[in-house]
Amino acid sequence: MPACLLFAAVLAALPAVAAPQQYLSSYPASEPNHETNMRGPAAPGTINYVEGRAELAGQMLGNTSIGTEMQPGQTLTTQDGRVEVLLTPGVLLRVDNNSTVTADSLELGTIHFTVQQGRAMIEADQVFKNDQIGVAVDGANARIETKGLYEFNANNGDIRVWDGRAKVALNGKERTVQGGHELAMNVNGKSKIEGFNKDKNEDAFYRWSSLRSAYLAEANVKTAGAYAYGGPGWYGPGWYWSPWFAAYTWIPGDGIFWDPFGWGFFAPGFVGYAPLYGFGYYGYVGHPVHFGPGFHPGIMAHNGFAGREFHQGPAFGGARGFAAGRIGGGFYGGARPGIMGGGFHGGAGFGGGFHGGGRGR
Repeated sequence: MPACLLFAAVLAALPAVAAPQQYLSSYPASEPNHETNMRGPAAPGTINYVEGRAELAGQMLGNTSIGTEMQPGQTLTTQDGRVEVLLTPGVLLRVDNNSTVTADSLELGTIHFTVQQGRAMIEADQVFKNDQIGVAVDGANARIETKGLYEFNANNGDIRVWDGRAKVALNGKERTVQGGHELAMNVNGKSKIEGFNKDKNEDAFYRWSSLRSAYLAEANVKTAGAYAYGGPGWYGPGWYWSPWFAAYTWIPGDGIFWDPFGWGFFAPGFVGYAPLYGFGYYGYVGHPVHFGPGFHPGIMAHNGFAGREFHQGPAFGGARGFAAGRIGGGFYGGARPGIMGGGFHGGAGFGGGFHGGGRGR
């Protein structure tokens, strides 16, 4: 079937664009209720996820540790495990295996950590002018200036900026490290800023961080929908407990934000424009969209459209068709091989409904 006819047939089969009301009505009574499962706002230093073996101030962490707050001076240590820690709303610290990180300050306006061993990564989805978020490693002190993704490696003395911009004070001098560059501090006894290949450096820790971000993005769509009309428990932008995911997720106060991994976070008033919807077990439900590292779409949320306008690209199993645009927040092809075989989320071949199959890249 020609691509244009297949597109028309699929579009005709789709239900009308899901408004927040429809989205909310898809919650079954058996699912957790955000009113009865609501936790208070999370403070900087709150443990949000634990995987494997990890300790905080000498005490073992586990699933029951979610919500535990680090205190200034406490040290987080991992063995064969990883930990996610909330900082300011929209900013997270993730600690890799075999790592040691100390919280120096956890005041809302002055957050600072020291990476003593191993690696840590900071995902910053929103950074305000007065935010002071810093990380020390191997004698260098980095301050995050913009949203982005930052990696700190105490094993080899590197500060890597995947996306964003950081100011680094080292040996009495301050240097700027831009996205796609790293500051190597042990090159023949000297420091050096150089570019790095992002694709070749996406290791297990990077992929784990991206996966965690994907979970939080999906939790955002689910949880923000519960507050689409100012539902009980809404206290403005911040960290919100998601009983469906047993973790906190970030809900912005207004607009749509894309994190460094390409996942979308929606304010309650914008969650109806979430660019990808599909049929789930309980009906019409939302799913996050992933555009890949470095993707920064212009934000549009009017007349049922979200993200960029239509343009041509690989879709319908390689035939040319609509790709990166979405129709009414419901259609997404997005520069991935095939459109019917992962449903509307990429993949090859047919099957998988509207949200199945491999995501692809």
